[in-house]
Amino acid sequence: MADISLKEIALIVGVVGACYWNSIFCGFVFDDVSAILDNKDLHPSTPLKNLFQNDFWGTPMSEERSHKSYRPFTVLTFRLNYLFSELNAVSYHLLNLVFHAVVCIAFLKVCKLFLDNKSSVVASLLFAVHPIHTEAVTGVVGRAELLSSIFFLAAFLSYTKSKGPDNTIVWTPIAVTVFLVAVATLCKEQGITVVGICCVYEVFIAQGYTLPVLWDTALQILRGKDSIPYSMLQTLLKLIVLMFSTLLLVVVRVQVIQSQLPVFTRFDNPAAVSPAPARQLTFNYLLPVNAWLLLNPSELCCDWTMGTIPLVESLLDIRNIATVTFFCFLGSLIIFSLRYPGDSSKTVLMALCLIVLPFIPASNLFFPVGFVVAERVLYVPSMGFCILVAHGWRKLSNKSELRKLSWVCLCLVLFTHALKTLHRNWDWESEYTLFMSALKVNKNNAKLWNNVGHALENEKNFERALRFFIQATQVQPDDIGAHMNVGRTYKNLNKTNEAEESYMTAKSLMPQIIPGKKYAARVAPNHLNVYINLANLIRANESRLEEADQLYRQAISMRPDFKQAYISRGELLLKMNKPLKAKEAYLRALELDRTNADLWYNFAIVYIELKDPTEALKNFNQALELNPKHKLALFNSALLMQESGDARLRPEAKKRLLNYVKEEPHDANGYFNLGMLAMDDKKDAEAETWMKKAIQLQPGFRSALFNLALLYSQTAKELTALPVLEELLRYYPDHIKGLILKGDILMNQKKDINGAKKCFERILEMDPKNVQGKHNLCVVYFEERDLTKAEKCLVETLALAPQEEYIQRHLSIVRSKISLLGAVEQSAAQPADGTAAAGGKTILFENLKEVKNEQKTTQTKNSNTNKGQPKHKKNTEKNNTDRETKKKSTKEIKDIEKKRVAALKRLEEIERILNGE
Repeated sequence: MADISLKEIALIVGVVGACYWNSIFCGFVFDDVSAILDNKDLHPSTPLKNLFQNDFWGTPMSEERSHKSYRPFTVLTFRLNYLFSELNAVSYHLLNLVFHAVVCIAFLKVCKLFLDNKSSVVASLLFAVHPIHTEAVTGVVGRAELLSSIFFLAAFLSYTKSKGPDNTIVWTPIAVTVFLVAVATLCKEQGITVVGICCVYEVFIAQGYTLPVLWDTALQILRGKDSIPYSMLQTLLKLIVLMFSTLLLVVVRVQVIQSQLPVFTRFDNPAAVSPAPARQLTFNYLLPVNAWLLLNPSELCCDWTMGTIPLVESLLDIRNIATVTFFCFLGSLIIFSLRYPGDSSKTVLMALCLIVLPFIPASNLFFPVGFVVAERVLYVPSMGFCILVAHGWRKLSNKSELRKLSWVCLCLVLFTHALKTLHRNWDWESEYTLFMSALKVNKNNAKLWNNVGHALENEKNFERALRFFIQATQVQPDDIGAHMNVGRTYKNLNKTNEAEESYMTAKSLMPQIIPGKKYAARVAPNHLNVYINLANLIRANESRLEEADQLYRQAISMRPDFKQAYISRGELLLKMNKPLKAKEAYLRALELDRTNADLWYNFAIVYIELKDPTEALKNFNQALELNPKHKLALFNSALLMQESGDARLRPEAKKRLLNYVKEEPHDANGYFNLGMLAMDDKKDAEAETWMKKAIQLQPGFRSALFNLALLYSQTAKELTALPVLEELLRYYPDHIKGLILKGDILMNQKKDINGAKKCFERILEMDPKNVQGKHNLCVVYFEERDLTKAEKCLVETLALAPQEEYIQRHLSIVRSKISLLGAVEQSAAQPADGTAAAGGKTILFENLKEVKNEQKTTQTKNSNTNKGQPKHKKNTEKNNTDRETKKKSTKEIKDIEKKRVAALKRLEEIERILNGE
């Protein structure tokens, strides 16, 4: 085996870099979205064991919608990318480029087993630049091909060392080969086909047998004229080990997919559901189609499903000529390679093995797959093609008259292929560019029209997206998904009638329900979403909730394991105020999937509706165990802890809210509730900071503005609270509690009786029966010394709240004052003792202060209850305005006494003024 020089490695790496440098600027497109962006198995929070329980797309292998593509080692490399750069596409594409260079170098080493150095380099260079590889290299999901190829080639190279001196068996390389085959298979399923190549290599290359020799030996043994040669026994032993290990891998693989093949629709692979002979004729015709892509990769397409290649339905179809020609050419090469000895036949044989065997799993000849043609599956078969081309070039270049022409043709092919690859990479820059380039090749594929529509939809360009979706329905009128796309786009454009009509069209294309019949093999899981989408649309109409529920139940009857139907129905039942039935729906969904954090969150909401906060908190905690960054669970569980009033839960509530604002730094609700927690803990400065942050993020945040003003009021910063209240009332002029607090501050702090009066009058304009506002207006009348009006006002207030003792007491005080003033007026002509006069005014002023103090105390106590908390992100303010004032403490009584003494001094001054002193 010839070694690879550093110059050859540098050449290969340089060519790969020159052809694929622009691939690192591409994003995540097509299948990358499902495999990378939507795959939770990439996240560090997901247990590593999930990689070995789920398919390539992150779907549990046990679920019917799983594609059964078991490639945990490939997903592991995606996870490593995510660990270092999260969803930065550059690192993913760069690693793919590196892997392709490694494959090219390993392929060069394989080529040197059958070709001379020059031809080996030519084959490797052609493989490096071939445009058919752009899907495998530039598409991130193509990494499955790249990784599988690395271990595929490594396994084959290891096996070539299993032949020792004198044809002895070296078992270590065989053991390594079996291990590498298993690894290759865990990267992609086709990796197992290397065992077949090893078997062919062992018989026809290592042992040098030809088909005639094997035939003669077999006849001699059957006739009893000869025994099995020892060398052949050793060969059989090696083959048995290889085949047994292969069988073991197949058994394990079947167990992993739970003996179920994936469910594909007729749109994915129309020929797979076609009757004979169309199915056989079409599948055989696909072989020359793939061969032509290798020969002439001028028109490449990312998706060959649906109507891209029309069915071959008759023997008279002219395309059958291509099929016959292909098989004749392939048959002649096989006969030449097996019948005749020599290096040339061996080279051709190994090239054919590399072409045919790795392609068998994707050929549809033995079992249907989810595509018609896929360029990425030609990655390994193209190795055999490159060997054939290099071998043919060597034959031509050895002839003097064709040497120059062969070199010119070779350089032209390598240059044009490299240029095509470089240009093709830009097609993978975005989904829009990729699918538009595909439409240039094929306009008969409805999926391509749909995908362009999806790309425009992601850019919120719904009008243009709708045109492409409608075109998809015209290209493929029975495409359920296309009609669903039209309906969804109409919904985004707020055209609900047109959306419903499109969904109904899609629904009419679904199989008709037959009682007792299962639809597991007939209905694609994604198509069942038509029931979900239609139900979600019509349930916006309160009068059609039962109709929506019927659609959810219809979807469940067609597929009892349809998890999303249970989830959506649970949400609807909550809306219909049927929490017990919603609970049943979520329990059924949890039976299907207990690892879904969203499900546990929804289950917690059910318990909130059932007034069971303890169970709700347990389910919130379960959601957070599965997904510690579940934003809604963090937020609502923190609110639940806060609302419980248990001081022991506040630290954990604060921790969760801090985690929430870390995930959602622009959501003012998180900061507001942190402020509420700080107020509960009497951390005034911290509360002020959080409230200001909430208001900064959301100017006009009603609850944050009011509670910040309340915080200032409670901490003797009433004048600071006033501009905050002004801001609140600018956004919400009808905010009653804000008006009450503002009036209280104006009357007690700024002595602005008129301003306070306007606040209380405004309250009564909005709510004439507001006891607090009316009582405070009575106090204003008292301050204005309009006792008659104050009395009338208090009588009206008492009629509104006859149970309030403080109103009765204040009415008595006012009436006493009216009586006292009447007595004073009657004795106005008589000489008055200064002390007696002062005593009368003292009683008046003291009682006034009591009224004001009672009012203020009542206001403050009631205002304290306004620290409302958002529940499920809906900010509500608790209203406890009917709460009775608590009895005054000893400290409060002493404060009143101090104020009474001060009032006496002021009254004496007033007396002197009134007496003209």
